[in-house]
Amino acid sequence: MGEAFVTRFEGPGPEGVIVKDMARRAVMAAPALVLIFGLIWGVDGALSTLFAIGLVLVNFALSAAILSYSARISLGLLMGAALFGFLIRMGLLLGAVLLVRNQPWVSMVPLALTIVITHLGLLFWELKYVSASLAFPALKPALPVAPYAASTSSTTPSPVEGNKESTTS
Repeated sequence: MGEAFVTRFEGPGPEGVIVKDMARRAVMAAPALVLIFGLIWGVDGALSTLFAIGLVLVNFALSAAILSYSARISLGLLMGAALFGFLIRMGLLLGAVLLVRNQPWVSMVPLALTIVITHLGLLFWELKYVSASLAFPALKPALPVAPYAASTSSTTPSPVEGNKESTTS
């Protein structure tokens, strides 16, 4: 039982690939969110939205870095890093918001809404593309993969063809 906690993962982790994909999706969705909140709250709403999207992307990048680094050391450290890393990252997020809350360009409502909407939106959006297979540990392949497809170079007759020599006698 103790061996599970000291086992470590070798090779590249899927976290970096997933975070890069999430950042790509955030870049696609950010203009719409900035435009909507900019129309509602003005320039301050747009700037607050941009700042919040940046905070969310940094939060996801930190999460990926912490998890991939700790997985190379041990699974026990990975579990601790997942739990305490989340708490520390939420504290950093709170600290960043508290540091800018009195700035003239900050509007707290769009900032808070963007942090929540962007976190949940990107996570749910990414659920569609993340692979839960050990064959593809990060993102699902772009093209469908048929691992049991018959190759064209097979020399054995198919069950439909049967043995042609025995039917001719």
